[in-house]
Amino acid sequence: MAGTSVLQQTNFFSPPADPPQFSELNLRLKEQQCLSLLKRCKNLEDFKQAHAQIVKWGFFWNSFSASNLVAACALSDWGSLDYACSIFQQFHEPSTFEFNTMIRAHVKDMNFQDALVFYYEMLERGVEPDNFTYPALFKACAWLKAKGEGMQIHGHVFKFGFESDLYVQNSLINMYGKCGEIQHSCAVFEQMDEKSVASWSAIIAAYASLGMWYECLMVFGNMSSEGCWRPEESTLVTLLSACTHLGALDLGKCTHGALLRNISELNVIVQTSLIDMYVKCGYLEKGLSLFKKMTKRNQMSYTVMISGLAMQGHGEEALGIYSMMLEEGLDPDDVVYVGVLSSCSHAGLVDEGFNCFDRMKSEHGIEPTVQHYGCMVDLMGKAGMINEALEFINSMPIKPNDVVWRSLLSACRVHCNLEIGEIAAKHLFESNSQNAGDYVILSNMYARAEKWVEVAKIRTEMARKGFNQVLGFSLVEVGRRIHKFVSQDTSHPRCRSVYEMIHQMEWQLKFEGYSPDTSQVLLDVDEEEKRQRLKGHSQKLAIAFALIHTSKGTPIRIARNLRMCSDCHTYTKLISIIYEREITVRDRNQFHHFKNGTCSCRDYW
Repeated sequence: MAGTSVLQQTNFFSPPADPPQFSELNLRLKEQQCLSLLKRCKNLEDFKQAHAQIVKWGFFWNSFSASNLVAACALSDWGSLDYACSIFQQFHEPSTFEFNTMIRAHVKDMNFQDALVFYYEMLERGVEPDNFTYPALFKACAWLKAKGEGMQIHGHVFKFGFESDLYVQNSLINMYGKCGEIQHSCAVFEQMDEKSVASWSAIIAAYASLGMWYECLMVFGNMSSEGCWRPEESTLVTLLSACTHLGALDLGKCTHGALLRNISELNVIVQTSLIDMYVKCGYLEKGLSLFKKMTKRNQMSYTVMISGLAMQGHGEEALGIYSMMLEEGLDPDDVVYVGVLSSCSHAGLVDEGFNCFDRMKSEHGIEPTVQHYGCMVDLMGKAGMINEALEFINSMPIKPNDVVWRSLLSACRVHCNLEIGEIAAKHLFESNSQNAGDYVILSNMYARAEKWVEVAKIRTEMARKGFNQVLGFSLVEVGRRIHKFVSQDTSHPRCRSVYEMIHQMEWQLKFEGYSPDTSQVLLDVDEEEKRQRLKGHSQKLAIAFALIHTSKGTPIRIARNLRMCSDCHTYTKLISIIYEREITVRDRNQFHHFKNGTCSCRDYW
């Protein structure tokens, strides 16, 4: 639990044999002086002097003085946990307060296992916990992802009657969220008779820890509708992350406004989160503006800006930001170089990508990780250098992981190289890949080659392994609400008007020479069925909904979970001309800005 202190090898803690004789009043005054000395301690040496005085006057055996002594040593920034443990071990009958202090101290010192050990010792010695015991314990369980221990301690909460304590409930919500048990977090939250702003923050953070961003916004909406809560800074930063992942620009702007109203000065972390939100919601100009206004930037600020420019196809500008970082005297790390290489990949800057890869090793002494090799494979794959990419993988000094082989497989799909695609898929399957998308990509490649027997084999293998194909969906923000559409969607309340709008759009598209690219429908069905399936792609439904419910000239912003097909790409370019709209689509890790019939990707993605 703790190292043995030299103090334990002496009689330092023994009560003095002949304590000085003073009146009770004088002793109380002396005790107050010792406690005052304890409060003024600024380092461990000061503390040891105060400790010596308390022992000298026999106050160590006074529970109040002893409790203050161990708390000061255990919880102060200058304290020593080992020294605090040596003091604690001299207590014949530690109180609840003293056990709580040691539990909190071990959690503060990131010794989570020892915090639980102290709790078990507390129970074994018959010391009854109180409501202050459990928040620190649940924090330890959260860090350890110790769901089983957390549930046992939750049972103790009921046993000792603290299930309605607000602080205990808030820590339970956090613990279950960190352990991935969101249903238990929700159950605790919903059963609360009284909630605080920390309760709302805890449930929002629980959803965020599992990447359930839509639910984060829904809970925050409920919190706001009650009208009596002022969100904490941490909650607003979590909301920024939710807006970033969902592409919810308007809600992100509102969150930015709330941050400015509630916080006098935004720190570097919050400013970087704002830049990340704006660039990943497609508002690159605002992100760049905030970046340039920053008085202090760190590596993460530069990484976010470089990655944001990369996602939007501005590879040369991203390299310019990288050069600015070097001029400012900041050394790039491996994370920065992932952003730099990604920017080269998105923009098709093959030569620049190889130069950066070489500079990373030669100038900055950074040994490439599998992520960097993955970026290089992606760079060559997007440029159609499929054979070169395979040779590069085979020459890697480290074992390629699933991401590297998946990048090659995706490139083979785009460039219709079934032979090398089969090699990449074989490596993925041999590594026991649990990603259903790997099987779907190979199946689609076989379908495009009209090898229906092979398609059937892949689909059968997927069924045997219990894999389900991930459904494609598109998110569109209208009226500060996020609307979700899946392919062939008929569940949306406005689906009838959406399909009527689709019909109008297709009628006008014919005059622009649009013809559905039925090769994108990789099913063994007739041409009419293929055209109907293309009509119901989620991106087209989202665009139709936005055209109905937004005024003329309003930009449309869509976020997708899967890569855009070439038919949707052509379709959206033409719609941007017909309806005179700017349409921004975030296609996983890349942006497409459609305007006047062209796309910012220059048809390179």
